[in-house]
Amino acid sequence: MSRNSTRSAGIAAGRLSRREFLGHATALGVTATFANSLVAGAAKAQVPHRGGILKAGLAGGQSTDSLDPAIAGGLVPGAFGKCWGEMLVEVTPDNGIEYRIAEEIGSSKDAKTWTMKIRKGIEFHNGKTVTVEDVVATIQRHSDTKSNSGALGVLKSIDTIKASGDEVVVTLKDANADFPYLMADYHLIIQPNGGVDNPAAGISAGPYKVAVDQPGVRHVGERFAGYWQSGKMGFADQVEIIVINDTTARISALQSGQVHMINRVEPKVVDLVKRVPGVTIQNASGPGFYDFNMLCDTPPFNNNDLRIALKLAINREEMLDKILRGYGSLGNDFPINSAYPLFSDDLEQRAFDPDKAKFHYRKSGHSGPILLRTSDAAFPGAVDAAQLYQQSCAKAGIALEIKREPGDGYWSDVWIKQPFSTAYWTGRPTQDVMYSTAYLSTAAWNDTHFSNEKFDKLLVEARGELDQGKRKNLYREMAIIIRDEGGVIVPMFNQDVDATSAQVGGFVKTRGSLMGGLALAKCWLTP
Repeated sequence: MSRNSTRSAGIAAGRLSRREFLGHATALGVTATFANSLVAGAAKAQVPHRGGILKAGLAGGQSTDSLDPAIAGGLVPGAFGKCWGEMLVEVTPDNGIEYRIAEEIGSSKDAKTWTMKIRKGIEFHNGKTVTVEDVVATIQRHSDTKSNSGALGVLKSIDTIKASGDEVVVTLKDANADFPYLMADYHLIIQPNGGVDNPAAGISAGPYKVAVDQPGVRHVGERFAGYWQSGKMGFADQVEIIVINDTTARISALQSGQVHMINRVEPKVVDLVKRVPGVTIQNASGPGFYDFNMLCDTPPFNNNDLRIALKLAINREEMLDKILRGYGSLGNDFPINSAYPLFSDDLEQRAFDPDKAKFHYRKSGHSGPILLRTSDAAFPGAVDAAQLYQQSCAKAGIALEIKREPGDGYWSDVWIKQPFSTAYWTGRPTQDVMYSTAYLSTAAWNDTHFSNEKFDKLLVEARGELDQGKRKNLYREMAIIIRDEGGVIVPMFNQDVDATSAQVGGFVKTRGSLMGGLALAKCWLTP
């Protein structure tokens, strides 16, 4: 650690809460009630058992998936990446920071210079030792626009990055008190030489080595004998992901014992799944949401009156009731909810108003049908949600046409490319990361092509603001800009609903599907 940097007090067992880390800030994360439930759940966990093949049947995989972490976008590559990949840090269930390859992180007083001490003795799957240079190369690769990395938006603020002994020193263009959370972006898997030589090689330092990689079909990891934290993860001899995008087939696979856990249990069948002997529904609230994306730079959606009309023409209450069946909460056309402590709960809730929608629609000057592309791959119940939306639009005099796209290729051919489509986000640990990833003008994953100079300036200002009251006000102003001028329609925030068999040990409910993607890495088969 450099002499001019500050070290946080209260580092214990490789974990650091946000309160301990920043000292002056209110802890980021979930509500106290939810955090307490997580602790209680963890306390009941059994002693880990080694052996066997732990299998998951997952939706969210397609033939175009890649092992390159930079372009990993679906649930399957994300979950498999948590098996073979190792990170600098991970976000804990209570939204603190757990040190992984990074042993310590400290900053200068102005939060512009950050120093990460790299842990010694961690081994890559190819036998090479993880070095400071590997970390620098990884961050540099994901900072390069040519990589098309999903982490590009959060790394835009980096000015310089260099190796210094056993430390990585990062200098930011502007202050950012949330920098450690940027390093937890799931794309930032540390690879030999940053993955520059072969980004899709699937080599990192995680608990499992890639044994089988059949995109859209099957992925297998074998336990890595050299894993540096063998007592915490990597209990099964093998982990296997079978891509099962069909909901009924996924449930059948769990019921028959073909797999031990599944994701994306649709709310409409939760009660039926609960009746299956030995099956447990694992649902948890968090920052994830389902959305309808309009590309702000593409006609007719480059007209804000049309965007407002479409926001007013959606019946959120009906969608929450019929699609999520209570497993979620209302959205308000910006990507932040009460899972974020600096959330402003005083913004007026946008409601279904066909008369106002009709007014703005006429004012936009548009006529003729509007095409919405959707797929079951977008989110559970996406096709049904689109049909409900079509009905509510009709009440406002808006003709909405629905095109059902195939699930395979949806994220490569439709999302972020077609003018109007359905999608989902799992959320991020902080507002800055969420906004930087998907709403900053230059973000690679800006899936509404939203560009607003004032918003960008507020985002930078909020990063460096250490007064949490002032920071909350800045985020409030940003939320209003997204809600009233953006291209995203957020009708609802979803709970993640998974299901596990009685053979699964160590499962802890936490924000994010399947323990934030870590279930295969952290769970075990009970004897």
